[in-house]
Amino acid sequence: MDAELLALASAAGTAVVTALTTDLWERARASVGALWERAYPDRASTVQADLTDTRTLLLTTDEVTPGETDIEEVSAQEWCLRFRRLLSTHPDLAQELRRVLVEELTPALPAQQTPQSGSTVFHAAPTGHARVYQSAGDMNINER
Repeated sequence: MDAELLALASAAGTAVVTALTTDLWERARASVGALWERAYPDRASTVQADLTDTRTLLLTTDEVTPGETDIEEVSAQEWCLRFRRLLSTHPDLAQELRRVLVEELTPALPAQQTPQSGSTVFHAAPTGHARVYQSAGDMNINER
């Protein structure tokens, strides 16, 4: 699996877990369920039930004390792995997952937790003698 799909799965896993703790959690559950419906129609209702269970767990777990496992972090890792499995068997769903992430999951997130604010994904495919310059911040290029 290439780095772009790994980053997409990671962003989706984190976003879906965060969205499950907001008022728009049903929208997130329906969107992710519809994605699974395209790949595995017989598993879609199970995935939606798992999302509901994850939400319940997230909302009923008390604050993390030092030395304990953060349930939000573990849940995000679990959903990241699920998205990775989905994309490894159905890479054609990557575009749809990007759409779900941008249009369905990200609007449910608080502004400081949007995937765009925490990570940057670059993809370039230069050919020939092309040069690629990518930056997530300031860039100064001095060619002679």
